[in-house]
Amino acid sequence: MASSASSSSTATDPKLDLIKKIRSHEVALAELNNLSSSRGVYQKNGNLFFRTTIRKATASEQKQLDSAKANLGKLNSR
Repeated sequence: MASSASSSSTATDPKLDLIKKIRSHEVALAELNNLSSSRGVYQKNGNLFFRTTIRKATASEQKQLDSAKANLGKLNSR
């Protein structure tokens, strides 16, 4: 019972959520970098997946990663 209480309190921590998002974007970027350039990928936009190029997906992931890092920096400066 105590473990579920501690996990629910960490789920509402915005810093922890941002750290998880940053790690997720870093993993996605690493996976995209290891694909061949001719391969098509699918990127989630809302609830739908759209086919795109690796270059566009990488640019989008990098943009989201930069945004999450900026938000984490703002939280840490408070």
